[in-house]
Amino acid sequence: MRFYNETHPYYCGIDLHARTLYICILNSNGIVVLHKEIKPSTEKLLEILAPYMGEIIVGVECMECWYWVSDYCQNNNIKFILGHALYMKAIHGGKAKNDRIDSYKIAVLMRSGTFPLAYVYPEEMRATRDLLRRRTKMVSYRSQLKAHVKNTTSQYNIHAPSANLRHPKSRDSMRNIFKQACKPVQCSINLDLDIVGHINKELSKVERFIEKKAKQHSPQDYSLLRSIPGVGQILALTIIYEVGNIDRFESVQKFASYSCLIKCKAESAGKGYGTRGNKIGNGHLKWAFSEIAILYLRDNPKAKQYLKKLQKRMSKAKALSVLSHKLGRCIYYMLKNKSLFDEKRLLN
Repeated sequence: MRFYNETHPYYCGIDLHARTLYICILNSNGIVVLHKEIKPSTEKLLEILAPYMGEIIVGVECMECWYWVSDYCQNNNIKFILGHALYMKAIHGGKAKNDRIDSYKIAVLMRSGTFPLAYVYPEEMRATRDLLRRRTKMVSYRSQLKAHVKNTTSQYNIHAPSANLRHPKSRDSMRNIFKQACKPVQCSINLDLDIVGHINKELSKVERFIEKKAKQHSPQDYSLLRSIPGVGQILALTIIYEVGNIDRFESVQKFASYSCLIKCKAESAGKGYGTRGNKIGNGHLKWAFSEIAILYLRDNPKAKQYLKKLQKRMSKAKALSVLSHKLGRCIYYMLKNKSLFDEKRLLN
């Protein structure tokens, strides 16, 4: 956990929502200078912050609506920090809770040096990252549709062709699988197939667009990641846009922690209480490294032999976690040093 501990003449805490924001400004002595609610408008925000330009820092909690405030502060040379939502427990504690109290607590955390920092993702890559995450949700929805088609055939004890519904011919073979007496069921199946076909068509466009953007943002990193056996287009794009700038990680340990590749021990009075914080981090990177570990083992005798070696000391699940961790550390140094994948160093 990182805390912001620089001092400023004024601290502006904002409790941000889609249709309103509550602003609290404290001076260096902790006295409330301004405390009011306004509409989410750059003009009104500028009107409030104008008297404190050059002497104020703005902090908000990392929720859904922080993009425009971050961009506004960057364009007007205003210091901006983003608070890690899971670590800002002081906001959620207390007997009473409302926007006015939350904005005051944010300002107090900033002034006291206990404001937990989150990464402010660069504006030029942010929209592409969000598009890639949106693609993930559409892939998940497509899987649900495919599963519904399969489950429906099982409900009526109908033998369906074992074909991948990703292909148009496979979908066409499912359009008349039910008899005339089951027209409502066939209509439901056709609806699933039509949506799957449309999603496939649109996702192909999205994937080409994101790949083109990645080659503009990080052309060397994209080529380096594709040199790893098992890393394809989507996994390489996921790592590029979820990592952002690799230099923001001071060490490989912090990168591994952010990628959810390690577990933190919980101890008190010399006694261990298992692990905690396993879900704090970037779930997209954890998924990517888990997938890379599985794909890396395919048609790779050396990797399979290394996995068997690990399984002599631990279970297969833990061995795969260790392999994911080693792959994550390897990718960190590849992006940091701009070097190609070295399998010998990985499996040593």
